[in-house]
Amino acid sequence: MIRKDGKQFDLIVWDWDGTLVDSTGMIAGALVKATEQVGLPSLPLDKARSVIGLGLRESIDTLFGDISAEQAQALSKQYSINYYTGEEKILLFEGAQSLITELRRRGYKQAVATGKGRRGLNLALENSGFARYINATKTVDECFSKPHPQMLDELMDELVVTPERTIMIGDSTYDLQMAQNAGVQSLAVTFGAHTSDKLLKHNPKSIFNTFQELSDWLLNNA
Repeated sequence: MIRKDGKQFDLIVWDWDGTLVDSTGMIAGALVKATEQVGLPSLPLDKARSVIGLGLRESIDTLFGDISAEQAQALSKQYSINYYTGEEKILLFEGAQSLITELRRRGYKQAVATGKGRRGLNLALENSGFARYINATKTVDECFSKPHPQMLDELMDELVVTPERTIMIGDSTYDLQMAQNAGVQSLAVTFGAHTSDKLLKHNPKSIFNTFQELSDWLLNNA
């Protein structure tokens, strides 16, 4: 429903990695390297990319469900070391800064729902300068991992916005499934973790191949 002010939505919820920041390659590489460092079987890069969007524990369970708790802990620790070594080198997608700023100026509430941990997200928000533009955030440390709807449910409760006035933007099937589970519409981007054929199965309102296409849609249609 479009209001008299022309807005379809009041709340725009962003995934972080692969949606606002160009980090999927680094994340997948850090995980592949960590599996080698702790002596686990070699992990193909595309398989590592397939779990981006889940929490780290859920990613490890999905990829290595039969390893011991000690191996899983070692893998988690080594991945975190690898990730934080490269985290400061991660770049925002071109146009992300201006879009976030303009959406805030236009009065949209903005939030982040991410499979990152709280420490990682806080550091990323600080490094990017986005913290002052984001109204609320949820991480896998406080909520069930995607595709469970808890992150979106809590964000909508906190910001007092209904599902029909909320839209989720993400690069993974887990983002889109979370939106479906919360009764929220979604937008998908193909420049992150998952390919368009996988994303389209979860009925996004629209799908974009570049950040500029996404930006144009939001500024003209949100």
